[in-house]
Amino acid sequence: MVIADLGCSSGPNALALVSVAVEAIHGYCLQLQQPPPELCVFLNDLPDNDFNTVVKSLVTIRRCNGPVVVTGIAPGSFYERLFTSSSVHLVCSSSSLHWLSKAPEVLTKNQIPAYYIDEHARREKLPMVLGAYAQQFRKDFRHFLKLRAKELVPGGQMVVSIIGRHSDGFAPFHIWGILAQVLSLMASEGVIDKAKFDSFYVPVYGPSKEDIREVIQEEGSFSIKEFLVHDFLSGLDNTLVTPSWIANQIRAVYEQIVVQHFGDVMDEFVRIAERRWSLDRSLLQEEHAGLAMLTLSVTKP
Repeated sequence: MVIADLGCSSGPNALALVSVAVEAIHGYCLQLQQPPPELCVFLNDLPDNDFNTVVKSLVTIRRCNGPVVVTGIAPGSFYERLFTSSSVHLVCSSSSLHWLSKAPEVLTKNQIPAYYIDEHARREKLPMVLGAYAQQFRKDFRHFLKLRAKELVPGGQMVVSIIGRHSDGFAPFHIWGILAQVLSLMASEGVIDKAKFDSFYVPVYGPSKEDIREVIQEEGSFSIKEFLVHDFLSGLDNTLVTPSWIANQIRAVYEQIVVQHFGDVMDEFVRIAERRWSLDRSLLQEEHAGLAMLTLSVTKP
C-alpha cells in the first residue's frame, strides 16, 4: 500500500500525517486479525525544502521487528505529476493546498496591488482582487485533482485540510490579511518601500466550502465522502493567543517569501506587529473572523 503526504514541510510535524495513517492501518488489520500490508510512504514538498532533516526523521516510522515500511522522498510541486499512474492508495495533505501555483496574472501583469494601503481603495478593489484569487484557486485545484486522479488506484482516497473561510463572501479579505496589515503599516512608516509593498503578491487563497465542493463536482474525478468545517483557532487556549504568539506564527509561515521580496525585515515586522496589536487587540479578531479549517475526504471511483 502506497501513502503520500503532499506538502510535508520539515521539522517535528513532517511525519505527523503519515504516522497517523500507518498506525491506523496497523490498528485496523489487528482488529481483523490479519497481517498488515507492506507500506511505502512518500513525503513530498518543493525541492528547496529541508529534506535532510526529513530523511533523518523517516527512520522513526520504520519498524525493526514489525511490518515492512519503506520510505521515500518525492520533491516537486504538487501542481505537477509526482507518481506513476495508478500507483498510490492514499494521498493526504495538511495546510498546503491554499498555496497557489502563482499569484493571479491579471493582478501582477497589470500592476494591480493585492492589498491597498488606503482603506477606501482596498474596499473598492476588493471584489476584483478576490475574484482574481478565486479564479486562480479554481484553476489550480482543478489541475491538482486531475493529476491525483491519474496517480491514485481505483478506490484510492485523498484526505486534505485547507485553511479557508466559513462561507462565500468578502470576509476575511485574505487569509494572509494579517500579514498585509502589518506590512502596510511598515510601508506607511517608511520601514519598507511602498512601491515594493504594492508589488507584493502572496500566492495564497482561502477557499470556502462552496468553492471546493463546486470544483470537485465540476472536475468529476472524485466523490466526496466527508466534509468538515472547524473554526481556525478552535481548541487553542485564548491566553496563548497573544500578539507575540501570532506575530511569530506568521513569521514561521511567511518569512521566506517576505525576505525574498523586502530583505531581512522580519525582526522589525515582529516588533511593529506586537506594538500594533498590543494597542488594539480588536485588529487581531477582525483578521481571524471567518477563518476556518476545511477538512475533506474524497474517493476515486
